[in-house]
Amino acid sequence: MMRAARYYGKEDIRIEQIPEASTGPHQIKIAPAYVGICGTDLHEYLGGPTFAPVEPHPVTKDTIPITFGHEFSGVIREIGAAVPQGRFHVGQKVAIQPTVYCDACGACRNGAENACYSGGFIGLSGGGGGLSDAVVVPEGAVLPLPDNVPLDIGALVEPLSVAWHATEAARGSLTKDSTVLVLGGGPIGLAVVQCLAAKSVKKIIMSEVAAQRQKFAREFGAHHVLDPKTYDLAAMSRQLSGGDGPDVVFDCAGVPASLNTACTAVKARGTVVNVAIWEKEVPFQPNMLTFKEANYTAVLGYQRKDFEAVIENLANGHLKPRRMITGCIPLEDLIEKGFMPLIHEKERNVKILVEIAPQLEKVDSLTA
Repeated sequence: MMRAARYYGKEDIRIEQIPEASTGPHQIKIAPAYVGICGTDLHEYLGGPTFAPVEPHPVTKDTIPITFGHEFSGVIREIGAAVPQGRFHVGQKVAIQPTVYCDACGACRNGAENACYSGGFIGLSGGGGGLSDAVVVPEGAVLPLPDNVPLDIGALVEPLSVAWHATEAARGSLTKDSTVLVLGGGPIGLAVVQCLAAKSVKKIIMSEVAAQRQKFAREFGAHHVLDPKTYDLAAMSRQLSGGDGPDVVFDCAGVPASLNTACTAVKARGTVVNVAIWEKEVPFQPNMLTFKEANYTAVLGYQRKDFEAVIENLANGHLKPRRMITGCIPLEDLIEKGFMPLIHEKERNVKILVEIAPQLEKVDSLTA
């Protein structure tokens, strides 16, 4: 038996004892060390189930209750018999790419498994989760962490990969000489700033209301931080970009005002990248883009190449996200000291990590 944070529905998460899953031939059993609490987890807690399946998920076949936790790192405990020898070893530090996909639909066949028609995430769609003492995942979900990337930082690979994927979507418009506007200083917006800084982008402008998040944005690499209540963002970003407007705008806010600002601010033939998940329909005037021949694109999650790039940039020091971690708590305090501060004091927090087994950082591969 093992501990697990089980999601039953709105405002109902229970720390329970459940059986450990067995390891299939193409699977790997992970002992989670650190798990990040995501905004999606908070949405499920406050108003779900939305992503959590109430009917058998087409890939995992699970229904609620499910084990939560999709942003996590850990060490390998057991390796399935059909996993190629030498690829992994017991005790190895790893990060988990939690993408669930069918590998058969049109999206998967076209190399867009992150947009699988039946997709989801380990820790949201069933298939176990990081908020437990053990989780079994497909071998393809496991990415080794270099020795100089500690396990707590390994739990940040997932949200940083969302941001990295977003910056890659703007590749045609994004260069080191670009001016970029990031709308929204939540965890993903701040991660986008870090990824842009890692790519040595010349001018990064952040729009954020909360004073503490403005401070975070400066620390993470934003060159200019603007309060949208004080400034006309479109006018100011044009001024800061020499009059043309930003080459790229990342909308990480997902509110009507940010959509308007993004499309108004972006330069002619520039690119707006929607990173946000929207909760409501919004009015939209396409001429804001049409009259500038500007591009509007959207991103969802990440792919393996994004995880690999993030891990590489953590190892070489181009990404330095430690200040994203604003708290560490034990599993038993998940709601009181994890969810509640992120709901009621979100301006003061970026990422709260749940410590499942922090001692695993010191586990020797021969004794794991």
